[in-house]
Amino acid sequence: MTDATAQLLDTAARAARAAAGDLARAGTAPKDAALRHAAAAIRQHAPRIQAANETDLAAAPGLSPAFRDRLTLTPARIEAMAQGLEEVAALPDPVGRVLAEWTRPNGLRFQRVAQPLGVIGMIFESRPNVTADAGALCLKAGSAVLLRGGSESAHSARAIADCLQIGLRAAGLPEAAIQLAPTQDRAFVGAMLRAAGLIDLIIPRGGKGLVTRVMEEARVPVLAHAEGLCHTYVHAAADPAMARAILLDAKLRRTGVCGATETLLIDAAIAPVLLPLLVGDLAAKGCRFHADARARAICPGLEAATDAHFATEWLDAVLNIAVVDGLEGALSHIRRFGSEHTEAIITEDAAAAEAFLAGIDSSVGLWNASTQFCDGGEFGFGAEIGIATGRLHARGPVGLEQLCTFRYRVTGTGQVRG
Repeated sequence: MTDATAQLLDTAARAARAAAGDLARAGTAPKDAALRHAAAAIRQHAPRIQAANETDLAAAPGLSPAFRDRLTLTPARIEAMAQGLEEVAALPDPVGRVLAEWTRPNGLRFQRVAQPLGVIGMIFESRPNVTADAGALCLKAGSAVLLRGGSESAHSARAIADCLQIGLRAAGLPEAAIQLAPTQDRAFVGAMLRAAGLIDLIIPRGGKGLVTRVMEEARVPVLAHAEGLCHTYVHAAADPAMARAILLDAKLRRTGVCGATETLLIDAAIAPVLLPLLVGDLAAKGCRFHADARARAICPGLEAATDAHFATEWLDAVLNIAVVDGLEGALSHIRRFGSEHTEAIITEDAAAAEAFLAGIDSSVGLWNASTQFCDGGEFGFGAEIGIATGRLHARGPVGLEQLCTFRYRVTGTGQVRG
């Protein structure tokens, strides 16, 4: 890292720190106004955002279809960004919420109160809409954010960030509250990871390589994001038509998102009849398969699966298949190969569903619904910036509440320890 890179980081982070102080005192109305003005700016400047995105796409002609899909902005996706900003503005302000309160025998009244984190560093890869999602959530949660997107989405991210700053100016809030990294130099990421005292939390959103680097190099606390090695388990009591509809969506709606199902687990009791139908549905849409020996005995034309296949997040039209012996077989497979992201069970047996949801250790469990609901604000958070995993911090989709910490407010009537 050069002195110039370190200076760029220092300048940006100190400006963000000052802006975070202003946000903490601003209250709800200016933050909501900034988000609504930014939404209007995105709609007004949609042609510029579209042109910037086309520049990014043209600069990377060799992308895989799934990667290209993650990078692509359509008019509908641009409008969805604007709507997401408005949805965040409409949500209750998470700052200042009383999370718990109690009174001690000495008469002191204690309150645990939500408050902003301060300065957040967001490092993401190809999806340019993360610029809007992260900027909106951090702003509403009262924190300044320093955004460092991937070089492949640089033009798109800049056009979106400019709209966010239009919103900040219109609301009288500091532009430094939402900043895009001033350079695409990879050393800037390293500077962010070592910026203890300047950045309070790092959030990586991207593939396994990015997350691994962040976890290995960071000297700043990290809200870890899992790779999406998601499973859909078709239980023996599944409704066949529901299973077919859900799996088709879970795998192929958007293959390049972290909520896409990567492995189908199907109960041995129903596999001989249902598996050929499931494979046929997906094969007709261009999906390819890696299957264990029991699945290939039912569908002989499938390619053999290895442990490496079952441990791979494809982010593509590729599906792993394993035939399992009941609920315990499915849970055993998930514990061995899963990434603690999202798992789904399809069944009409409520007891089996409850046992499955209790038995997984993943951040999200679904019953009779597509794993793709873990992408795109479907949890009602207005926007989301990834799925947090681990046991020492927030888990699940990262929305407003997960971007707050807390402090204690203590009220007395003149008590002294004596």
